[in-house]
Amino acid sequence: MTTDLIQSFKTSLQGKLVLPSDSNYDEVRKVHNGMIDKRPAMIAQCTSISDVQACVRFAKENKILLCIRGGGHNAGGLGIADDALVIDLSLMKDIQVNKDAKTVKVQGGVLLKELDAATHEVGMCVPSGIFGTTGVSGLTLGGGLGHMTRQYGLSIDNLLEAEVVLANGKLLKASAQENADLFWGLRGGGGNFGVVVSFLFKLNPAHTIYGGPMMWELDDGEEMLRWYHNFITTAPDNINGFFAYLTVPPVDPFPEHLQLKKMCGVVWCYTGDIERAEEVFKPIREAKTPALDFVGPLPVPALQTMFDPLYPPGLQWYWKADFVKDMPEEAIEKHQQFAQSLPTPLCTMHLYPVNGAASRVGKKDTPWNYRDAVYGMVMVGVTDNPEEKDTVINWARNYWSALHPYSSGGAYVNMMMEEGDDRIKASYGENYERLQQIKEKYDRENLFRVNQNIKPKGAEAVDI
Repeated sequence: MTTDLIQSFKTSLQGKLVLPSDSNYDEVRKVHNGMIDKRPAMIAQCTSISDVQACVRFAKENKILLCIRGGGHNAGGLGIADDALVIDLSLMKDIQVNKDAKTVKVQGGVLLKELDAATHEVGMCVPSGIFGTTGVSGLTLGGGLGHMTRQYGLSIDNLLEAEVVLANGKLLKASAQENADLFWGLRGGGGNFGVVVSFLFKLNPAHTIYGGPMMWELDDGEEMLRWYHNFITTAPDNINGFFAYLTVPPVDPFPEHLQLKKMCGVVWCYTGDIERAEEVFKPIREAKTPALDFVGPLPVPALQTMFDPLYPPGLQWYWKADFVKDMPEEAIEKHQQFAQSLPTPLCTMHLYPVNGAASRVGKKDTPWNYRDAVYGMVMVGVTDNPEEKDTVINWARNYWSALHPYSSGGAYVNMMMEEGDDRIKASYGENYERLQQIKEKYDRENLFRVNQNIKPKGAEAVDI
């Protein structure tokens, strides 16, 4: 890279090009996971589609590693890489809500909390994740699992259209009617096919839900996990709730006598008639009286951002995940064993239900292959102390290894670190070959490879 070449590229952008010599470089290169410490060659803070196109062409012409960052929330840090050109979409935040058409169009830099705030004004939502700080782009391209999966499906099940900058720099629209093969691949295939600069979603009714955390003593963990499994596999679609092993945060509003105590719990989200909510939850509360019950009426944005203050940017994160169909007694016992040894107050295990509405989409209708699973399971090792990095990594790996024999084999790609080709293939299963074919058509040289990478069919990754 000559100085003249970089300067020419810089002046071609409407946004800013941040270089290692710039005073804000270290701040701009940060991602949500403090365990990730990459030093890209350039970070292009794009403000327009033409900026994105210029970045793609520049990377391809000059054989530079290219990566795309939306919200920067990816656990494996796959929005940034050493010596790469980063397409940073974080300034592209346009949101257009069409109340009459019941749709919302968002640019690739929008965060979930921003999307939720905009759609809440019209009493609607897009089913998404559980952290408001997550980017819409990465979450959607991987699938979009969250509080309303059982009610309204995954985020990809609500995607109507996308605008994509391809590896040749051209802008293309993808929908069920237009470039349908690409549209299929985008709904779960990650950032393998281009830079998605906008998403058009259908909206679903949800303004005030009945939800929040309900917790029980850890000694009751096996009993409650068994009860939860029996409950959620037969529950009506309008009740969602993910099961967790956790440590109660040492902050208000949690009662002082429970703070820093290991417990089990469910974070509920009921979208049915609020007037009937107490009646609906009566048998849930009677199954075993919770030690903590913060479940009640909540605006959707409040639920979606509830955990943001507890997990600020910069913590050390390590994820291990699987899809799960069954919950045999042996698995329940192993869950309880590892829950008793949570190594830090931030470590946790979540079971996200993927039955209900999400299960009624065909296995081949999108790349998201595990429609017959009951849960997306994730063990998350987290600490605020870099010296505990190895401790939380080993706990998550050991926990996962103990439960993996009871899994379906693959994992939700948004909950994976960099784990190699075999894990990626296992996660897409019988849909992997079709994804390869689409990759071959739209990105034969594998320009977009800083992701859970799908190699072009008949070719290995190419050094560009």
